[in-house]
Amino acid sequence: MASLQGTISRITYQHPETHYTVARLDEEGGPSTTVVGTIFPVSEGEEIRVTGTWRRHPRYGLQFRVDHWEKIDPSTLEGIEKYLGSGLIKGIGPSYAKRLVEAFGTDTLRVLSEEPLRIRDVEGIGEVRARRIMEAWQDQRGMQDVMVFLQGHGVGAALALRIYRVFGAGTIAQVRENPYALAQQVHGIGFLLADRLAHHIGIRGEFPLRVQAGILHVLRASAERGHCYLPLAALARNACELLGVHEEHIDIAIEKLARDRDVIVQDGPDRRAARVYLRELYEAEQRVAETLARLLSTSSFLQDERFARPSDRNKIAGRGAVDLTSESLFSDLPLQLDDDQLDAARRALSEKIFVITGGPGTGKTTLLTSILSVLRRAKIGFALAAPTGRAAKRMTESTGEDALTLHRLLEYNPREGGFMRHSDNPLQTDVVIIDEASMVDLVLMDHLLQAIEPHAHLILVGDVDQLPSVGPGSVLKDLIASHRVPVAVLRHIFRQDRESLIVVNAHRILQGQNLQFAEARERRDFDFMVRESEEDILDTIKELLRERIPARLGLHPEQIIQSVQLLTPMHRGLLGTIQLNRELQALLNPSGYALERGGTVLRVGDKVMQLRNNYDKGVFNGDLGRILTIDPEDGKIQVDFDERRVTYESDESDEITLAYATSIHKSQGSEYPVVILPLHTSHYMMLYRSILYTAVTRGKRLVIVVGSRKALAMALRNVRVEERNSGLKEQLIAALDTHGGRLNLH
Repeated sequence: MASLQGTISRITYQHPETHYTVARLDEEGGPSTTVVGTIFPVSEGEEIRVTGTWRRHPRYGLQFRVDHWEKIDPSTLEGIEKYLGSGLIKGIGPSYAKRLVEAFGTDTLRVLSEEPLRIRDVEGIGEVRARRIMEAWQDQRGMQDVMVFLQGHGVGAALALRIYRVFGAGTIAQVRENPYALAQQVHGIGFLLADRLAHHIGIRGEFPLRVQAGILHVLRASAERGHCYLPLAALARNACELLGVHEEHIDIAIEKLARDRDVIVQDGPDRRAARVYLRELYEAEQRVAETLARLLSTSSFLQDERFARPSDRNKIAGRGAVDLTSESLFSDLPLQLDDDQLDAARRALSEKIFVITGGPGTGKTTLLTSILSVLRRAKIGFALAAPTGRAAKRMTESTGEDALTLHRLLEYNPREGGFMRHSDNPLQTDVVIIDEASMVDLVLMDHLLQAIEPHAHLILVGDVDQLPSVGPGSVLKDLIASHRVPVAVLRHIFRQDRESLIVVNAHRILQGQNLQFAEARERRDFDFMVRESEEDILDTIKELLRERIPARLGLHPEQIIQSVQLLTPMHRGLLGTIQLNRELQALLNPSGYALERGGTVLRVGDKVMQLRNNYDKGVFNGDLGRILTIDPEDGKIQVDFDERRVTYESDESDEITLAYATSIHKSQGSEYPVVILPLHTSHYMMLYRSILYTAVTRGKRLVIVVGSRKALAMALRNVRVEERNSGLKEQLIAALDTHGGRLNLH
């Protein structure tokens, strides 16, 4: 890190919200330097000291990127006058600045801070203007004090400004009272940074506030890995390791958190096996189980002669039930169903909740399309949705009906911070059908169920053998495993799909059988290219992208970026997402305007992925897009997400990352024309059937596995299941028993 000190001679650019600044800094007796970064509040004429790094901008040359900065009050009459007359302090322009300096000389700034009432005696400054100047001075100095305080405790300027935006003038008081609140309320401030800040102000060791925050951090981190709870023994072990304290301090802190209902402790067979939930996940699990049990315990309006369809009551009161035995409803369907599919279609319309599951080629889409045809014939209202934009788009294409993302269906309102569809304002439809249901996590399922009217049907379509949702829970798996929810399992692979090696091999993976490959010179939709070393695998991937795939599929370079997706089990290593993205960016998009951020270079034209749900922008974890523009002045990035443009301010660029290669987990619910899958024994921790199955089933036209036979064999042998700590199955069974619900279905 280098340091510079000088006077701001010119502010070339300053963003009104993020305060990303481009300015000229004149060092005394030295050169003039372009400094860039979050520098606020600052104005021309002020003297500052900056710490950061040098970099060479491709268009603007050598620049100094600011990580930390501090203001140095001017000491000369000229400097004080220029500072006060800069417009930074409301109520003081050049004229009043001159009068104040003439009245108080080099003591002016001290007077404003310590004896502000004296400025009323300056010519032309009366009571009203003096009050306005005093308030503006206090606000400006207060913000400066906060920035200096935070940066003095190791917080960078950009994060310091984020914190100030949340807590304002109360920032310092909040940090001193509970620095861990920052981790919960400010994006980009995690527990470790908050803990470092707490250490600076004397909160360390077994301090109760620290231990409680550490426990909540461990539970939130486990939720990010998909768990709804942690056994008490695992929670205590992880928290002790994180905090470096004895277990008795953990026990005391959990008791306090439980009294305050920040966590819920559910008794187990012994104390160490007790389940510890974050309150919001416990309540979501309880609501999902209770709502499902209530729906399953009531009869379908389609089967009840006494009950007209509620949405039609005003139009056709007294209408009888839909006769699902009527051949007219199921005859002449646009697609022919086999006996299993026909039985599933009838059951889907007679059960309040119904699950359709099966692998690729087993006819899920055909069955769904037929169900929709019957609903249209019976004039029954329905709504279609899927967890992601890509999955919703595919659902629309395959059914010919409009499908929405779940967030759009439930009408998420960022201003209100929640969904507009809920129990008090439910969806006005009779049947809700969700595709890619394996991706729906516990919290989203909770919101969906709250928005469904008591009479409505819910049909969940998905492949239970896919990896579970990114968010907490394994909802689809739990519903099936409960044996209390009606399920149709489609196993038959239809003749046209038996020609696809992608389909055939997906099913062979689930059985742990050796895969089938195309014969030499035979062009099929699944290839395995044997390469032993990581370097050879990488070289082959580059050759595929540069020559073989464009020639085979007739794709030009721009289409390669759009059509080909690398999926890899790991983030680290030569064949992990981080290094592969660097290599592929250099290969596929080597030129164009670039922005460096945290060691990652983003270029115009890059394929990128959204890393977290951003409801304000309407983009969600896993969404893929292309960078359209990068503003060279303020670092603003514009990204095209499936023909929808989203703008990121400079301090929001950490929400996106390169996506030429993504993790297999992140590919859930997506489908790509071409998938390339590197497999190497260095991935041994992540080589198992379900992850291989998920990767292979993402490909539509072509899947190419590049790697070693040993790595492939390891993945086929390893039947490891990604078990998650979820209590939904048990809660659903208990809730149904309470409701006198249906007997075991299996």
